[in-house]
Amino acid sequence: MKQKAYAAAGVDIDLGNKVKATLPRLLASTHRPEVLGKVGGFGGLFALDLKKYRQPVLVSSVDGVGTKLKIAFALDKHDTIGADLVNHCVNDIAVLGAEPLFFLDYLGTGKLEPYVFTEIIKGFARACSENNCSLIGGETAQMPGFYQSGEYDVSGTIVGVVEKSRMLNGQKTVKRGDLVIGIASSGLHTNGYSLGRKIFFDQLKLTPKSRVPGLKGSIGEELLKEHISYGPLVQKLLKRFNFQAPGPKSPLPVKAFAHITGGGFVDNIPRVLPKSLDVLINKGSWDMLPIFQIIEQKSGVPDEELYQVFNMGIGMVVIVSADMAAPALKFIRAQKHQAWIIGEVIKGTGAARVV
Repeated sequence: MKQKAYAAAGVDIDLGNKVKATLPRLLASTHRPEVLGKVGGFGGLFALDLKKYRQPVLVSSVDGVGTKLKIAFALDKHDTIGADLVNHCVNDIAVLGAEPLFFLDYLGTGKLEPYVFTEIIKGFARACSENNCSLIGGETAQMPGFYQSGEYDVSGTIVGVVEKSRMLNGQKTVKRGDLVIGIASSGLHTNGYSLGRKIFFDQLKLTPKSRVPGLKGSIGEELLKEHISYGPLVQKLLKRFNFQAPGPKSPLPVKAFAHITGGGFVDNIPRVLPKSLDVLINKGSWDMLPIFQIIEQKSGVPDEELYQVFNMGIGMVVIVSADMAAPALKFIRAQKHQAWIIGEVIKGTGAARVV
């Protein structure tokens, strides 16, 4: 049979359709009862249950994985990338108190490789299921000549919901004397990889398969560790400490969350601070992961920049009232997350400083 002209030009629609035929089975685990219609329509359908809310506020976010993809290409390991993206997006809306409802993905590549596509989608589906978030649609674009051979890009959009009266706004609630709890990351998560790759592969002359003392696996495996989702933990914290407050006018113990992504501590924490207050983060107040110890010791990059590029082992911070910091810390650790009190809120100008 003569090859179709579009396939000869590099875009195989029939292959795409064949690969996408497996999607309904993969996405079944992410199904929520609010989802309407079938996979493959022009738009995903989600009927929000308005009876559960007095004033529902929809919260959305969009993101990518960045140059962490280069590590996946080098190791030919693609089953974690989808989860990285979902978890990153979940965390971005969790800081407002929102629970995720549904997620849509975009995958662009030069040539569609069925096993790579399947592995990525498996990661999306697994993470959506773990976050009780439906994967209701997406787009796969074949663009020959646009991407280098064997490479692709992914991005995703998440939509969640929060009751308006329960929406977190640290700029109104954070007070002087509040304490900062840091919750452990698994590694670089999805930020700082352009600098990380330069340090490890250009400066230190390692390869993704190199073994480094202090790390359990190869440097590539360490760099591919999944971005942790803090979404379920955030909901449990709010339910335990804020939703059971004595009265509507009682000060809430959990004031704010900041997802430590691009911009590190320096750029992310100020997003939830009043302009009259600073957060002081104390170096050495948490157990730094070996990967960051290596970066700190061998990169030659000043600490000031490291704490603005990387999460340095803290993936999420929680600002809580001082009197509830100890019980909140105990609760977080009981949920199997490592956490420490790493700083405090002081008088200032809306900045975060690491000392």
